Amino acid sequence: MSTRNRTFLALTLGITLGVSLAIGHGVLADRDVNKEAAAALPLDDLRAFTEVFAKIKSDYVEDVDDKKLLQYAISGMLTNLDPHSAYLDADSFKELQVGTSGEFGGLGIEVTMENGFVKVMSPIDDTPAQRAGILSGDLIIRLDSTPVKGLTLRDAVDIMRGKPGSDITLTIIREGEERPLKVTLTRAVIKVKSVKARTLDKGFGYLRITQFQSHTAENLIEAIGNLKKESDGDLKGVVLDLRNNPGGVLNAAVSVSDTFLDGGLIVYTEGRIKDSELKFKASPSDVLNGAPIVVLINAGSASASEIVAGALQDHKRALIMGEKSFGKGSVQTIVPIGSGSALKLTTARYYTPNGRSIQAEGITPDITLERIKVATAEPSEFEPVKEANLSGHLGNGNAEQGKDGAASQAEKSKVDPATEETKESLVNTDYQLYEALNLLKGLHLLQKRG
Repeated sequence: MSTRNRTFLALTLGITLGVSLAIGHGVLADRDVNKEAAAALPLDDLRAFTEVFAKIKSDYVEDVDDKKLLQYAISGMLTNLDPHSAYLDADSFKELQVGTSGEFGGLGIEVTMENGFVKVMSPIDDTPAQRAGILSGDLIIRLDSTPVKGLTLRDAVDIMRGKPGSDITLTIIREGEERPLKVTLTRAVIKVKSVKARTLDKGFGYLRITQFQSHTAENLIEAIGNLKKESDGDLKGVVLDLRNNPGGVLNAAVSVSDTFLDGGLIVYTEGRIKDSELKFKASPSDVLNGAPIVVLINAGSASASEIVAGALQDHKRALIMGEKSFGKGSVQTIVPIGSGSALKLTTARYYTPNGRSIQAEGITPDITLERIKVATAEPSEFEPVKEANLSGHLGNGNAEQGKDGAASQAEKSKVDPATEETKESLVNTDYQLYEALNLLKGLHLLQKRG
């Protein structure tokens, strides 16, 4: 990846709870306005704006500061463009800058606005929201006694924030539920651990990326190194879990993709201005040396997550499993505009290596697997009848091998109790991950025999 690509942090792809996940400086266009552009200004509409401004100043029930009115006007222009463009006052801009550290206050949910309500994009792992059972797709309609309808996203975020240890009751509408649900959460300081890892079965690892932060790729490589040590250097494959990952820093998504690819295009962006047209390519260094990968996604996988899933899918480097992703394929540029404020403006769309735009479409998994729960069947009092139960059945010939042969056969049939416990736990707690592990083992066997 080029130096320019590594240092360009002006693109942010996360949907945020008052905290964006990437910052930078970008130039939207040349500041000089030519005469032709000036002549094209809509003078009648500008006159209407000044008339409205003057009417508010003279007749509104309370006196309104000029600066505040102009900020409202700027904010309105941006929020009406798309769900992700926004005006960031000084406080919001500071929060955005803090976001890359992975530590902030709140409930631990990534949200956006939909039809006037706050929509949960995804709960963050190990946070009050995740522990309370908040799900991707939940619509928040009331914050304590305050209706959400009519609030801006910033207003709603300000209410949800508060002193760690204090409570807030969310009233939510959830698909499949007949009536609204009330969930009480205790606010906390949210510390997001970007990468988590563990061994699922001997030689088969699990990698979860919760958000794409500045050091995610470094943390990922370290986690893979630990998995290799746990498997005595024989890491046969990994499950990469991107479920409920709302996105984050573009460069982190590129670097994570680069970790698993030997070369080729990772992602490219296209917009109206030249600065928005970028291409990111992988270097020849697959840290897994071609070991199979299964990527888990769902409706809460967005933005930077979709970049990684799309790149690995297009390069046939991984099988994508789960549910269709969120579909945020737009790029936001952060532009400081003085007085500590900034614009977050949508300036481009991003495309996968094969030229797919995911905007409002999402990544379609290679294998669709809905979010389901599996209950353990009650044990039967009747054992199934097998060949060994039939009267006069033939022996299998192992007896001819003597005791050593029988012992050898018994040794082969031994199962690691820890492995069985992990499998049993996954079946009941995370069926999608259980199936991903089975698929990963199958891919390893096919690769081994090929």
